[in-house]
Amino acid sequence: MADEVEFHPPSISDFFPDALFFEGTPFEFTRINLVQVIATVLLVLFMLLGTRKLTVVPGRFQQVVEFGFGFVRGQAYQVIGEREGKKFVPLLTVIFFGVLFFNLMGVIPGLNIQGTSVIGTPLLFAVVTYVGFVYAGIRKHGFGRFMKNSLVPGGVPGYLIPIISVIELISTFVFRPVSLTLRLLLNMMVGHLMLVLFFSATHFFLLSFNWMTVLSPFSLALGFAFTLFEIFVAFLQAYVFMVLTAVYIQLAVADEH
Repeated sequence: MADEVEFHPPSISDFFPDALFFEGTPFEFTRINLVQVIATVLLVLFMLLGTRKLTVVPGRFQQVVEFGFGFVRGQAYQVIGEREGKKFVPLLTVIFFGVLFFNLMGVIPGLNIQGTSVIGTPLLFAVVTYVGFVYAGIRKHGFGRFMKNSLVPGGVPGYLIPIISVIELISTFVFRPVSLTLRLLLNMMVGHLMLVLFFSATHFFLLSFNWMTVLSPFSLALGFAFTLFEIFVAFLQAYVFMVLTAVYIQLAVADEH
């Protein structure tokens, strides 16, 4: 019986599932796309149901929604400042809850993969951040002054301006969106691979019917422990993405860097 049991470790192919619909077309729809649609629907329902019938004495669900909104608003005011932060609370709210809901899909039974585990979604959020801080800077200072503030830090000697400008150009307009994308993507990919590893090992140990069977409770316990850790990481990555967006906006609206 042990010879019939095969161990199926996680692999990069998990992130390239077979098409469910429209295979071989630009509109190919996979299981990950389905997870992304489900996450979007759940996010919209969360927002609608949480804000539809607000009461003076909130129920538990309204308290959760208000706590989430208040948390994002507090971070916006703390990082950007209340005056400027008010303008960007909606953007930061969408980023925080959007990243969070897509991340949490990885621990929901039957779905078991994050909507942010393929590069398209983290890249989309990074582009939203990119547009947000560029818009904030141009709106506050105008295009010319925004570019000057971004590329030429105050106090730089004239002979260093060409070199510093190139470094700041790459850092501000290339490295920021790339780092945001890769940080979120790689964290979610690793989380999925680790969860699959623990639960695949549990399945293998349990059905081996030999001395390895006694290892199945330990691998199962590790799987559940890592599931809790992955929930924490989902919240942490949503928080980091939102805070970095706020930091970039603050730098864009600051008078001088």
